[in-house]
Amino acid sequence: MSAIKLLPDGLINQIAAGEVIERPASVLKELLENAIDAGATDIAVTIAQGGLKQIRVSDNGMGIPSDELSLALMRHATSKISNQVDLQKITSLGFRGEGLASIASVSYLQLVSQRSDAQHAWQIQAEGGQISQPEPASHPVGTTLEIRDLFFNLPARRKFLKTEATEFAHCEEVFRRMALSHAGIAFTLRHNGKLRSHWQAMACERRVREVLGEEFAQAATWVGERSAGIGLQGMLALPAYSRATRDMQYFFVNGRFVRDKLITHALREAYRDVLHLDRHPAFVLYLDVEPESVDVNVHPTKIEVRFRDGRAVHQFIYHGVSKALASPRSAIKAQPTVSPEPSSAVIRPDHQGHAGAGYLRQSNLPSNALAQPATFYQVLFGDEAHRQTEPGQPMPRESSANIPPLGFALGQLHGIYILAQNAQGLIIVDMHAAHERIVYETLKSKMDQQALPTQRLLIPVTFHADSLDIATVEENQAALQKLGLELTVLSATTLVVRAVPAILQHADIEKLVRDILNEIREGNPDQLLTARRNELLATMACHGAVRANRVMTITEMNELLRKMEATERSDQCNHGRPTWFEISLAELDKMFMRGK
Repeated sequence: MSAIKLLPDGLINQIAAGEVIERPASVLKELLENAIDAGATDIAVTIAQGGLKQIRVSDNGMGIPSDELSLALMRHATSKISNQVDLQKITSLGFRGEGLASIASVSYLQLVSQRSDAQHAWQIQAEGGQISQPEPASHPVGTTLEIRDLFFNLPARRKFLKTEATEFAHCEEVFRRMALSHAGIAFTLRHNGKLRSHWQAMACERRVREVLGEEFAQAATWVGERSAGIGLQGMLALPAYSRATRDMQYFFVNGRFVRDKLITHALREAYRDVLHLDRHPAFVLYLDVEPESVDVNVHPTKIEVRFRDGRAVHQFIYHGVSKALASPRSAIKAQPTVSPEPSSAVIRPDHQGHAGAGYLRQSNLPSNALAQPATFYQVLFGDEAHRQTEPGQPMPRESSANIPPLGFALGQLHGIYILAQNAQGLIIVDMHAAHERIVYETLKSKMDQQALPTQRLLIPVTFHADSLDIATVEENQAALQKLGLELTVLSATTLVVRAVPAILQHADIEKLVRDILNEIREGNPDQLLTARRNELLATMACHGAVRANRVMTITEMNELLRKMEATERSDQCNHGRPTWFEISLAELDKMFMRGK
């Protein structure tokens, strides 16, 4: 082994570049952060050949004094921090003082800058880390950094890069993140001489609309929460707008785009009850915290953070997002300040293979339905109230002020969907999916209140069971009782159910119990009512909801609509499928070419 010795500065910079500069997008990120930290209000980016040939960033910020140009390209030289106290409460995007030095060591770099109090601009150049002397130049107030032939002196690194199109896509994504996090700055992007994006300075919500598109904005709801020095705001796409990948997830902490496990977990938990299977939510969220309560000096790329009180941040994000998602969309739609909902043609409910298939023969809704008193309809319709108790009767003409958000039922379609009329047009409801969510939320509420009422069965349900079912019942009596089930072993091969949750008294008791026993075996019984409680309650809710092909009266349909309007998260069933869509009169007119 050779003797220990100090490495030359050039090699040190190239090693640092391996951590900071992964690809052209990493270079663009560093340059944009510097421009933003310099107070720029207008930033222009020019890219050639995906960033391999050229990356040029011009800003109208404060500029760099001529005697500091050389320092700007040296390692651990920065204007952002100066002592330990500054490091503990970082307010800038950059602070390490190694970004430009790393870039300069693996490219041809030119830096031109003009201060407002200087007579003219100055420029400096670097080639593979070799820095020239500053020279006079012509340039408006601000700074331009141009990077050419990235990794020209590291051919091995260059070979690992992807195609021009792929590298530009990464650059464009970095550009998009910066534009989303700093809406008050104008951004322009050109690639190979063509204008790709141009956004003027604007309000945050409008920037989100312009960057992510009107379809996202119309499918999103606004979240705004603040408490004890921490704030969360932004736009959350409703679950029906979910994605197959995580390509539309933007989370910023004090203006810095981050990917953090704690934040990701909080968001996943908030969406758990409303997201379909393996779909991913879409969102743009901004978290504001005190600088001293978050450590951004965790990773060279500065994309990870660490919170002083991670649990408090997790709970704040979780409850803020849950609250925004919990409001039924029907209630949101009643507020005139919210954007119109997406067209019903975007997503069509798919009932194939859903647990709702089957029949329910009782003549009334299960006891958990919210029954509307007859006087409710009398008040709205007067003497015509009796006409709303049977299918086929037209809805009375009333002012829109008297019509609830989900309107009043007109009838059923193929025993699966409820058709209703509101002030805007036609409402289509998947009755099983909607009722399943109502039952689920009721079960959760009662469980939280430790007040899950039970119903003793007049005739106990007895069925054959295998030895595994018998053992599961004997070992988990406490958990079963908390779920409102009185289940005992009658013999070595027989189980008897004597009581069930009152809300599920009309369900298929045998199938319900078998599914619950299976859920218990798959999880830790001690954690059943905590970590896995909701999954189990979702299974129970599915058994308690009205089934497809169930004939309902107009009154029962209206009961379901009113309950949907009052139930949290009623826009999706427990599996994340949408429960209802609206087709406006304008859309219907367009379908039938009215007015043409």
